[in-house]
Amino acid sequence: MQPTRLILTAASLVVLLLIAGMAGATTVPPVAADGEKTVTVTDDSGKTVLIRGEPQRIVSLAPSNTEILYALGLEDRIVAVTERCDYPPATADKPKVGGFSTVNIEKVIAMEPDLVFAAPANTDEVIDRLRSLGMTVVILDTQTIDGVLHDIELAGRATGQEEEASTLIEGLGARIEAVAGKVDGRQAGSPSVAHVIWHDPLWVSGKGTFQDEVITLAGGTNAFGAFDDWSIVSLEEFITVNPDYILVSSGSGMDRDGYDAIYNYIVSEPRLQRLDAVKNDRIYVIDADVVSRGSPRIVDALEEVADYLHPETSGTATPEATGAVQSPGFGAITLTGALFIVFLLRTKK
Repeated sequence: MQPTRLILTAASLVVLLLIAGMAGATTVPPVAADGEKTVTVTDDSGKTVLIRGEPQRIVSLAPSNTEILYALGLEDRIVAVTERCDYPPATADKPKVGGFSTVNIEKVIAMEPDLVFAAPANTDEVIDRLRSLGMTVVILDTQTIDGVLHDIELAGRATGQEEEASTLIEGLGARIEAVAGKVDGRQAGSPSVAHVIWHDPLWVSGKGTFQDEVITLAGGTNAFGAFDDWSIVSLEEFITVNPDYILVSSGSGMDRDGYDAIYNYIVSEPRLQRLDAVKNDRIYVIDADVVSRGSPRIVDALEEVADYLHPETSGTATPEATGAVQSPGFGAITLTGALFIVFLLRTKK
């Protein structure tokens, strides 16, 4: 009888230890081993994150995060991205772990990452679950152009790419300063600019958006700066505002003539023909991803808009506003699709 009781007791202890070990694996945050290089960062959610060693298996859960990581030269260490991560083109070869707002946790686990770059749009549920599984998660939540530079520095520290981050920030900063120098002194007579992300109904970028900041830094005035965030406006309101320039987001689908659907609506709607922007052929199609993602390419958008608004300061000719500037088509989208676009814009990713 005694041997049996001893065996049972030992077995019970083993089970308890296994259970304890499993629980610890899912809840205990990373702890640095003796002599191991560590870095502590505070991410954009305000959380302090301890990163052990130099991460070699990185998962990115947002398009803007992915663009930053590639710009830092981390392509070989990125093991997976989301289905929305489509730039640079090399991302096409990376395994996918679900959508931007529909992350597949099981696929993330299968990648065995030592660092995950997430975004608020991934949802608290997903982020909390990944952390509960013992994963190291850093949240990037870029809200401004300065925020892009900050997140480049943050990602560089988290991955051991501080030198690359510093070089990238310096280059982007110089380009931003160059634009400021070109438009300096023109702000008093700055043209009014409307940025349209959808046409049925008319949806425009207001204050507090990336597009608002790009327009302002490019030497313009947001025609709808009195509106918060992204807002729906009536055709009558749009006509009353009468912007000098109209920027149209790409990716709204092509019509049979090959022109962007939003652009085609604006130039063909009879009631809009009285607008100064229409009469003066000042309607330009700008890549939706470039002008809305919190990545290094936001500076590309800044330079492009500055060239549109102030061609006299540009070393190249301003593109003709004829619709020949075409966007990559994604097929015709409905209001539901437009709502999804606004959701993505609201996440600034």
